[in-house]
Amino acid sequence: MDVEEGALKHGLPYFALGAGRTLVVLRGLQTTHANPAGFERSMELRVVRPLAAHFRVYAVGRGPGMAKGTTMADIAAQHAEALADRFGGPVDVLGISSGGSVALQMAADHPRSVRRLVVAASGYRLGPVAKQAQLDWASAVERGRRGLHVNARLASPSPVVRMLLTPVMWLMDPFTRPEVPGDFVAFVHAEDAFDLGDRLPEITAPTLVVGGDRDVAYPVEYFRRTAEGVADGRLIVYPGTGHVGTLMHKRFADDVRAFLAEGE
Repeated sequence: MDVEEGALKHGLPYFALGAGRTLVVLRGLQTTHANPAGFERSMELRVVRPLAAHFRVYAVGRGPGMAKGTTMADIAAQHAEALADRFGGPVDVLGISSGGSVALQMAADHPRSVRRLVVAASGYRLGPVAKQAQLDWASAVERGRRGLHVNARLASPSPVVRMLLTPVMWLMDPFTRPEVPGDFVAFVHAEDAFDLGDRLPEITAPTLVVGGDRDVAYPVEYFRRTAEGVADGRLIVYPGTGHVGTLMHKRFADDVRAFLAEGE
């Protein structure tokens, strides 16, 4: 498939592929607020290509120049304005991991932006392990130190797997470290403060929450509370599946497509 690249209002980077009704995919956590390259791009395409067989998929990230003290509400407002400017009306939105935080905030604050909502490997707030890992990583990045390896805590419930991954991720760190850390650090602190638990009933867009029961970043009860808290929610939990595995699951694209098709 041909891939179109560009930027929406507020500099939100995107690439688009496929044909059909618009589906906006909000990316997970990125150290650099730009379209991904290399391995990260390959992984993102692996997730969105099956969806692009049915939709015109816009994979959208956060814009550069994020100021210190930016809140998730500020980020959601930028996204709502950018989507309205590009599409002129509500669209289907799939929020992945940290992108799910943005999507939920946008659905609560700007309901006219979202037609139907899918929240994948994400929930109404970060789990405690993910919160601490992201803060530790951001602190290391801000000080110019290696920090990618702290994410081994999130890779698996198995201590053996985490132990094996830690040195590998430590070695990989220089390839992921941003030249300008401010965007990454600002977003991590915005997400650290994010907690939409009390506002879930305000989300009226039909919502599907998809997660794995071995996700370390988001305990399964967070998925359940998110799905039960919104006005019209449902939940799919993949057994034996972790955070990244949810997005790679053989049923994921079909489950998303079937849910979005209900609104046609």
